[in-house]
Formats: sequence, C-alpha cells, structure tokens
Amino acid sequence: MDRVARRILVIVALFVLIVAGILVARSRTVRTEVLGPRPSSADMSLKEVQLQEESAGGGRWQLVADQASVFDQEGRTALRKVTVHVQDRDRTWTIVGEEGDFFKDTKNLELRRNVVLTSDDGLRLETSVLRWQGAERRMWTDAPVKLFREGTVIDGTALDVRMADEATTVKGPVRATFRRGQGQ
Repeated sequence: MDRVARRILVIVALFVLIVAGILVARSRTVRTEVLGPRPSSADMSLKEVQLQEESAGGGRWQLVADQASVFDQEGRTALRKVTVHVQDRDRTWTIVGEEGDFFKDTKNLELRRNVVLTSDDGLRLETSVLRWQGAERRMWTDAPVKLFREGTVIDGTALDVRMADEATTVKGPVRATFRRGQGQ
C-alpha cells in the first residue's frame, strides 16, 4: 500500500510542477495589443490629408481630413474627421463630419455622422448625412435636417439644394420656429 501511495504522491507532485511551469511561462511572455486602426484592404492609407481645387468660375474648395484610405478600384477615398471649406463668389461655407467618402472621378462627396454646415452669412445646418454631386452642383440629404439662422429654426425630413438654380427645398413634414428680434 505504501508503494501505491508513493506513486500517487509522485504523480500529483509532477502534475503540480507541470501546471506551475506552464503558468510561469505564460505569465512571462509579452502580450502586445494592436493600437490604432485595424488593417484595411485600402491601396493606400494617409494621415493629415489636404485637397484643393479652383473652378473656372472663381470658386474654390479645400478638403482636410485626419485620415484617408484610398481604394483605387472603387475610385473612392474613405475619410475620417473631415472639414471642407468652400469659397464661392459671394459667400463661404465650412462643413464638418466625422467620416465620409470622396469619389475621384465624379468629385462627389458624402459626409456622415454629426455633419454641420456653417456659412459666413449666419446659416447653420445640422444633419447626419450630407451629399454633394459635383456635375449637378447639388447638395442633398434624405436624413432629418435642422437649419438655424437669425432666430429662425427649421426642422425637416430631407434637404435638396440646387446651386445652379439657387433653389433650396426642405422636405417635410416641416416645422419652422420664428423668434422676434429685440425691439420688434
């Protein structure tokens, strides 16, 4: 019986030593965490991107993004933390969004997540998606919009701006609130 007890004791001791050795070995290995964005299938990734263009009509725009991923086959550049400055003959706009896509061939742009447009004449527009179609000179969204200007607030379910026609349509149901200025 002593022999059986010794064998069991030796087996238990070996088991304990093996488990302790494995635990010590694992605790000493260095674990690395990947920091930064996930690897993507983009053809090129860039940080701090700046694009500029001037039109024949005297207008110009500048796009600035913290990060860009270029997908050549799609003709698309995915953007992060985007700011667009637009200068037309009569006014200027600044548009910001958390992410977006720029399409190289058409020069169309889509901005998403917390999109805010401000103009030098006091207009402010807030929405979750805003699109620009270069060929038609059209800015639009099918997402709810909120427009602010000099005490006026307009809420709608969509927006369509045709620059060539100087026409803006807020689709609805639309709710407009007008606040009287001082002295009126």
